[in-house]
Amino acid sequence: MGELKKTPLFEEYSKYGAKTIDFGGWDLPVQFSSIKEEHEAVRERAGLFDVSHMGEILVEGNDALQFLQKLLSNDISKIPVGGAQYNAMCYENGGVVDDLIVYFLGDKKYLLVVNAANIEKDFEWMKEHAEGDVTITDQSDEYALIALQGPLSEEILQILTEENLSLIKPFTFKENVEISGYQVLLSRSGYTGEDGFELYGAPEAIVALWTKILDAGKDKGLIPCGLGARDTLRFEAGLPLYGQELSKDISPLEAGIGFAVKVQKEADFIGKEALKKQKEEGLSRKIVGIEMIDKGIPRHGYKVFKGDTEIGVVTTGTQIPTTKRNLGLALLNIEYTEIGTEVEVEIRNKRVKAQVVQKPFYKREK
Repeated sequence: MGELKKTPLFEEYSKYGAKTIDFGGWDLPVQFSSIKEEHEAVRERAGLFDVSHMGEILVEGNDALQFLQKLLSNDISKIPVGGAQYNAMCYENGGVVDDLIVYFLGDKKYLLVVNAANIEKDFEWMKEHAEGDVTITDQSDEYALIALQGPLSEEILQILTEENLSLIKPFTFKENVEISGYQVLLSRSGYTGEDGFELYGAPEAIVALWTKILDAGKDKGLIPCGLGARDTLRFEAGLPLYGQELSKDISPLEAGIGFAVKVQKEADFIGKEALKKQKEEGLSRKIVGIEMIDKGIPRHGYKVFKGDTEIGVVTTGTQIPTTKRNLGLALLNIEYTEIGTEVEVEIRNKRVKAQVVQKPFYKREK
């Protein structure tokens, strides 16, 4: 197995009572207080997450734009300097290598933020497909990353900076923002369905800011949060997780992130033909929301049936901490995806009634 990897913030966890687990080879906090408490804090106030395990890959050079246009599903030419864009990186068959965020730093430089478990695979894939004047550097070890999420995020962070945070709009960022004396790349983004910020910086800066931000937000109900709440929050907001709603076998269209797939862009990106075909011929299956009618929680990997026909599989499922609804995301054959369709989930060799419901399960009021 080898030693579990640790983020620069590992030493801080115990001070806040973290319970850690092995998450894709990383020793990360699953919770600090409780998943329910952390989930509610982010929805109502604010929570702070260590997401330093994520990967950062720098792509630069005269042909960086052409290269990324070929590699990624969205239209990279539309990103303004200081803008961020969600993307899928696909195989020829339309399956997904990874989903990621692209930050345009200007001056022919792009920072790609990728999933922790995929850093090496993504880096190899990118090098393998590189053409022209392009330099690709894995900078994951140079960055630590924390995410401050929730309706009070701006108010809390504003205490520590002269920067006018209201000017940093969703899916934009600013480099060299000084927070409490430390320089960070500050992005208005996150993975919880709430307003919030992600702070990228040198490990020592981020370790110092973890404590400073928690102190600044103490009176406002800010608490540290773990992977458990990160998962229930993203799930409730209908955001896909690589390895569950997206994979080498599940296309971005099937996963419901078609907004990040621009088959009309001029560049022939990898997977374009397969995805174009899926668009034109219609999908044969897609990810939908399901809610249990009978008792039981639909878990990842559980089979879904209609009568005696196996029609799909649960990709993520849980009981939502706040509403106690037993919900799932499931990849189902297209003819069973209408809202209201009754299906059965096989839980421990027993088939249990559920129905297809609207997703996302939660949308914040703007």
